[in-house]
Amino acid sequence: MGVTMAANDAFTAGVRPGGLTNSTEIRLLLCYLVKNAGPITRTEIENALMEEALVNYFEIGSCLDDIARQQLVTADGDRYTITDKGRKVAQELAYDLPRSVREKAVAAVLRSQTWARKEAEYSARISEKADGHCSVRCQVKALDSELFCLDIGTPDRLSAEMVKKQFILKGNEIYQMLITKLTEEEK
Repeated sequence: MGVTMAANDAFTAGVRPGGLTNSTEIRLLLCYLVKNAGPITRTEIENALMEEALVNYFEIGSCLDDIARQQLVTADGDRYTITDKGRKVAQELAYDLPRSVREKAVAAVLRSQTWARKEAEYSARISEKADGHCSVRCQVKALDSELFCLDIGTPDRLSAEMVKKQFILKGNEIYQMLITKLTEEEK
């Protein structure tokens, strides 16, 4: 008795229950990932999806090749960028993915973006109120868009200066911790 595999079935070793085992869904997920986190390298894609155990490792490569062939993404060396056609597919079909997968994919995208944005700019601006209290506006910008903004109230100028200095020094760490907390699943 021979074992047959449907053309759409994917390798499932290492994929958690509720992960993707259908090639069409995997290609869709990859479009979604490249659209929202791109330009993104193959390694960043693998790390994001493997960490969430959403897709089998071997499927990532073959499905990336497929979506490049279908011109949903373009590959420049190891870096993938979404095309207009791919953007449309990702927008129209992302809701076809199971909600749990979609949420894990969003979390993976956010985390991979955080790590990829080493060149982000961290700034903090202090404004002083009439009563001496201060407010520190901490901001992370990357590629001309605001990734993160936080306003912190402080009792005085001295503590405001400290918050400003620490945010500029450790903004990446703070942002990563926040994204990790915002995307972790309830246990």
